[in-house]
Amino acid sequence: MALVNENYLKLPEYYLFNEIEQKINTFKVLHPDASIIRLGQGDVSRPLPEAVVTAMQNAIVEMSEASTFRGYGPEVGYNFLIDKIIKFDYQSRGVNLSPDEVFISDGSKSDVGNIGHIFGRDNIIAITDPVYPVYENAAIMGGRSGYVTEDAIWSNIVYVPCSEKEGWVPRLPKAKVDIIYLCYPNNPTGIALTKEQLKMWVDYAIENKAIIIYDGAYAAYIREDNIPHSIYEIKGAKKCAIEIRSFSKTAGFTGLRCSYTVVPKDIIGYTMYGECLRVNQLWNRRITTYYNGTSYIVQRGAEAIYSKEGQKQYKEIIDYYLENSAIIRRELSSLGLDVYGGINSPNVWIKTPYKMNSWRFFEELLYDTAVVCIPGDGFGHKGDGFFRFTGFNSRENTEEAMHRFRKWMGQ
Repeated sequence: MALVNENYLKLPEYYLFNEIEQKINTFKVLHPDASIIRLGQGDVSRPLPEAVVTAMQNAIVEMSEASTFRGYGPEVGYNFLIDKIIKFDYQSRGVNLSPDEVFISDGSKSDVGNIGHIFGRDNIIAITDPVYPVYENAAIMGGRSGYVTEDAIWSNIVYVPCSEKEGWVPRLPKAKVDIIYLCYPNNPTGIALTKEQLKMWVDYAIENKAIIIYDGAYAAYIREDNIPHSIYEIKGAKKCAIEIRSFSKTAGFTGLRCSYTVVPKDIIGYTMYGECLRVNQLWNRRITTYYNGTSYIVQRGAEAIYSKEGQKQYKEIIDYYLENSAIIRRELSSLGLDVYGGINSPNVWIKTPYKMNSWRFFEELLYDTAVVCIPGDGFGHKGDGFFRFTGFNSRENTEEAMHRFRKWMGQ
């Protein structure tokens, strides 16, 4: 008799974004002629930078010739990409890394979930609320969540509340925790932490021998001073933080799949007997066992982002999305709504009008305007009463959606 992992039975029936798709599909059946505008999606809309396309075309030609054909590549990634990542994303900000601390993968979402495989089930996990739901789902699937309490939260997960009153900045957990998931600039709120705010978390992790899983998928969107682009800009972070970054939201790689995870060799984990182990070695072992490496063609495309032309082209894409976010901020603020984010991130976090709960607002907005948002409750209990828009659609659709929203609000 084959037994299943019963932790999967604890999950909601549908993942947040799958549930939203089901609701949109139902709407399409009832309103087949409606012109739907998706401002909630985390998927990008601009085409790949020309430099990326050219590099991938050249790589395909290489693969067509016997003399330059490549089969299995290094599971951890090719040095030509790793070297560029270190030079442009870290050394340019005063952070030194060695090549064996950077691991290329097929997406940050994969690594966010897979990283838990190298840590024991008895670790106490901390996540902020609201936050990207994969962190909580990964804890549940990995058997670390415990049971559902009377407050409808998981007993073995420490939820660090982020409130509107405190500008969505999380406080340090009161209880001791072992693994901390941080996402900054934050998804969904769009808020970024200053160096001083992030240093408190690094100091806490070092003091408590905890490890921070730092999701920096939106780092390229940071525009304000005193906002670190990497957690390693904080002194001591290489002793306690694993950083996960992606090319999806920066250069349109949502369909190509390429990201990287940095695991410094200074990070130490422990056995139940107190033996010290390098987390870097454990992650390397997992990667080389379970993964055959990201496509050579895709990695050549990612390398092209760091060329002179690639840098210019991908920054133009980011500026385009940020301008969309600025339009959303400006329009909804003018309607008297409370609006957050959208400055160092494409995510814009908005308080629902008339104190509506998030899912009711999602459905009324969809059926009255054919505009899609993401209900804040899908990111955690503290997200109820809010919704997320993103700047990832076209300029024309963004402006049309704001026109519909303004008309819907009677202005």
